[in-house]
Amino acid sequence: MEGDDTMIGTTGLKHLQVACIVGVDEHERAQPQPVVIDIELDYDFAAAAGSDAVGDAVDYDRVAAEVTGLVQRREFTLIETMAEETAAMLLERMAQVRTIRLEIRKPQAVAAAACSFVRVERTRG
Repeated sequence: MEGDDTMIGTTGLKHLQVACIVGVDEHERAQPQPVVIDIELDYDFAAAAGSDAVGDAVDYDRVAAEVTGLVQRREFTLIETMAEETAAMLLERMAQVRTIRLEIRKPQAVAAAACSFVRVERTRG
């Protein structure tokens, strides 16, 4: 489409590791345990690609700090709640982001499995 300067792309973080309190059982809540978070953020890359300025892009360090801060501040029973609150917070604080996809894995949840996980997708509007 002529005159359309939109360039939607996906950026994010893979395998962000955060120690937090999460779980139903008493032993899970006794001390922090690891969760592994993948974050995908869709936004219009046009301004960032044109300016080559981090101010026009999604700041990965900020995303990591915001997510780590939320997950460590709260004590969650369910990773579903963790995922929903994380996605909502990122949409609220990252105005340029259109869609967020999160996967949160809990490696120590089930002895016979590599991990338990949830995956959510939230779109602005």
